[in-house]
Amino acid sequence: MKTLLKGSHMLREIELCQLDLRYEGHRMRQESAESRLLSSIAQRGIEEALEGVDTPTGSILLNGFKRYRCARKLQIQMAPYISLGQDETVGIVSLLRTSHQKALGLLEQAGFVDELKNVRQMSVAEIADELGVSKSWVSMRLGLMDQMSQSVRRELFKGAFPVYCYMYHLRRFMRMNGIKREQIEQFVLAVSGKRLSVREIEQLSHGFFRGPESFRQEILQGNLALPLERVRKAMADPEGCNEFERVMLNDLDILQKYMQRVMGKSLDPQLQNRAFHAQSHLLTAGILSRSTAFFQTLRQLHDRNGQA
Repeated sequence: MKTLLKGSHMLREIELCQLDLRYEGHRMRQESAESRLLSSIAQRGIEEALEGVDTPTGSILLNGFKRYRCARKLQIQMAPYISLGQDETVGIVSLLRTSHQKALGLLEQAGFVDELKNVRQMSVAEIADELGVSKSWVSMRLGLMDQMSQSVRRELFKGAFPVYCYMYHLRRFMRMNGIKREQIEQFVLAVSGKRLSVREIEQLSHGFFRGPESFRQEILQGNLALPLERVRKAMADPEGCNEFERVMLNDLDILQKYMQRVMGKSLDPQLQNRAFHAQSHLLTAGILSRSTAFFQTLRQLHDRNGQA
């Protein structure tokens, strides 16, 4: 068996059938990314090593599940593999320490942090110390998992429901009075796997949580075509709106879109240039200084709309 040292870890070839996939549910599935990777591996083979831990009971895969699935589809039997140690806890900590380089998403980080806390019995302070991060960094990720039911987690991690919609749209409904975690779960399960766009899911969610019971029941029963058509007509019908009102609606639509874009990009590890941080600091300071007045005005408009 061919082996060589890579950094502080040993690189070798491993038979894919030997790998334990128990952590596959901790990593996100992305059909489009996996499809591109399949084409790449078919042409050039597996160029980046899989990573795992070698325990007394066998090799457990932690990183490289997309490569693994693509290799199996292509009937590739062997793959380059790096062992991160002989203990699962040590391996997970090692993976999280380099999570930016390994492109672990926020939810994937949260899943592994939850594993360390609730399965490996590490305290928040111990996890923070091992990873070299703050306790708030750890607590925020644990909070994400605590808010999420097992059913919702399953849909998110298998790629049946957009993570973006859950993180930056549905979670704010959880902070509203009267909206329970069970209702969030009902909505996610009702629309998962239906290949809806982010915009369609957001439109349906407004009707589900704020609209009449009949609208909600249509979604729960899986009859999504009628509710979507109602939403589209409401968004497209300009009747009764004057020019000023149409411009205002367009402004609100643009505002919502750019709020979503900023939230989605703000945690991206690509934001690391010092010039960017300096300019962004000034711009965000200006925005934050107006946030109280802005959201007060927006709430007043929202209340007026509800009473009309």
